[in-house]
Amino acid sequence: MSVAATLSDLEKGLIDQYQRGLPLVSRPYAAMAETLGATEDAVIQALVNLQKNGVLSRLGAVVTPHRAGWSTLAAVSAPKDRVAEVAAVINDFPTVNHNYERDHHYNIWFVVAGSDKASVFETLRAIEGRTGLKVLDLPMEEAFHIDLGFKVTWS
Repeated sequence: MSVAATLSDLEKGLIDQYQRGLPLVSRPYAAMAETLGATEDAVIQALVNLQKNGVLSRLGAVVTPHRAGWSTLAAVSAPKDRVAEVAAVINDFPTVNHNYERDHHYNIWFVVAGSDKASVFETLRAIEGRTGLKVLDLPMEEAFHIDLGFKVTWS
């Protein structure tokens, strides 16, 4: 069964309507609810459920790189028997917005964001200190905009 088949109509509407273009108003969930014919509380609960069930990883703005703060892609080479432990340490840092395992010598890749380049560098060094592993910093050389919005319903 597809993931879309398990979602409520409200959840499908939130995903289809708001992968981009979140309302920039004082009560965005109320505005979303009005558009979708729901209540503000129902929208908030649907978003909580989507996140809890792993359908939604985050809700927030995507900002042009290095316009508001700094970020970098980074990687570590963790011994196979330490992958889960090292990933958990990396995830403990609030400035890490995601990480993933790859089938590569550098097997844990992650993105660190911060207020400036120095704060990102500080996080990378702290990860090295807590894991005992050298962090490979892979700063962006050229920005590309990739629109990754996907509809879950089709007419």
